[in-house]
Amino acid sequence: MPNTSASGRFGAAIVLLSSIVVGIEPAFASGTDLGQTVKQATNWNAIGMFVAFVILTLGITWWASKRTKSAADFYTAGGSITGFQNGLAIAGDFMSAASFLGVTALLYGTGLDGMVYAVGVVVGWPLMLFLIAEPLRNLGRYTFADVVTYRLSKVPVRIYAALSSLTVVIFYLIAQMVGAGQLVKLLFGIDYLYALFMVGGLMLVYVTFGGMAATTWVQIIKAGLLLSGATFMAGAVLAKFGFSVEAMFAKAVEVKGSTAIMSPGLLFKDPIDTISLAVALAFGTAGLPHILMRFFTVPDAKEARKSVFYATSFIGFFYVLSVVIGIGAIALVANNPEYLDGNKGLKGGGNMAAVWLAHAVGGDMFLGFISAVAFATILAVVAGLTLAGASAISHDLYASVFARGRVDEDTEFRVSRLSCLALGIIAIVLGVLFEKQNIAYLAGLTLAIAASANFPILLLSMLWSGLTSRGAILGGCVGLASAVLLTILGPAVWKAVLGYPQAIFPWGNPALFSVTAGFAATWLLSITDHSEQATRERAEFEAQFIRSQTGLGADGANVHP
Repeated sequence: MPNTSASGRFGAAIVLLSSIVVGIEPAFASGTDLGQTVKQATNWNAIGMFVAFVILTLGITWWASKRTKSAADFYTAGGSITGFQNGLAIAGDFMSAASFLGVTALLYGTGLDGMVYAVGVVVGWPLMLFLIAEPLRNLGRYTFADVVTYRLSKVPVRIYAALSSLTVVIFYLIAQMVGAGQLVKLLFGIDYLYALFMVGGLMLVYVTFGGMAATTWVQIIKAGLLLSGATFMAGAVLAKFGFSVEAMFAKAVEVKGSTAIMSPGLLFKDPIDTISLAVALAFGTAGLPHILMRFFTVPDAKEARKSVFYATSFIGFFYVLSVVIGIGAIALVANNPEYLDGNKGLKGGGNMAAVWLAHAVGGDMFLGFISAVAFATILAVVAGLTLAGASAISHDLYASVFARGRVDEDTEFRVSRLSCLALGIIAIVLGVLFEKQNIAYLAGLTLAIAASANFPILLLSMLWSGLTSRGAILGGCVGLASAVLLTILGPAVWKAVLGYPQAIFPWGNPALFSVTAGFAATWLLSITDHSEQATRERAEFEAQFIRSQTGLGADGANVHP
């Protein structure tokens, strides 16, 4: 029999975690409560593995702190990360245990329809490879605001880019901190407030003292753990069927008693909502500031391209494993009475599919491993988010706007560390305020904002000579406002949070409309801008384009002794 105490409390944690990852909204169709949870007995397997992870990463932070002596070291690890290391770190920053469990739950419940989420996530990375990675690295220094202000008005455009980045970071931090606090509360059996302080404290240590170097290695270790766990689970599932994928699918169809899981339509019935979700997944990735910041950690554009290649490979492999695990859970768990409740559903809900499968193939120890990886995942993500937010404050706002570039590096370095401290405190406070709130919509909103407000401006600034400062600022604001407004008017907020019987905006994913609005407004406001400044900005595009394609004049890596 499974360890129902450990498995049950972890299952409750997964329900909470799944809410903070974009692409799992259908799991909340029944209105899962994200309110305060009850303390449980501790899972010592999970705690032991987590403590080992913390000790290892604190040692790395101490090592990184000895090498972090300048703003360049703090923001980008001095550009000394290799393409392979950065690709693995990007994968670690992007792949979460919660998204993994959510996607496998969708595959378990709806069959191959759940692959839309996996495919949609992977599709965004070739876009990064062919259109963004190389010019981003050649034009920027620390943040994506460096790129969009290369030829546009420095102060107003940078203010917009910084505020847009901070909006994405804050929304994402709220979701991650609430999920982390609830998870630690469940695993460690301590109060939510203390759990929140523990998560926030570890995050601040990693980022404030170790900077990008420590954050990178935390993400690399976490990616290795998650890929190892998923590979073991998928391999153990296939071993049950003689490593025959066909036999696994045949068994899943037999258990379900229908071939419906092999056909579309169980999950997605509205093509507009489906396309809108795909737009958010593909374009939102290319607008996330903590992902974009990682391309400045490598020494040149060649390594930036390698980063995307390796990240795409790792992420693609990860979601292939998710398909095996999701379908394997149907075959091995769906008809196992040990894991079913009185209504023939999974104990703890649909999001428990991968959890029960982990227990079925690896026992309590493997369940504890997955628990520790889930928490390590959130630490890695919040560290990256905090660093991106601190960079927007210290580099974009303080050094470039308020000080007008007249600031020495040591001062900017101190401000960046203070910014980390301030963001950490804000994250903890917001985690307390949102403890009992339904935050399922925040991850979708965050990705919609990144796709609608950041991605159009970034792409057009690098590839279109007609972009002007007026078009970038006002067009970006249109994209941001439309993403927020349509999310509020949609079913995720208007019905689920505000309690109205019918949503004004009928689709759950606004990206198709908000991204279109962002691009259209940016284009229209730029082509109608006939000012002298707009003429100069258009004339400067050729020099920018040459640098973006050749790298002449781009910042290189710092050399450490």
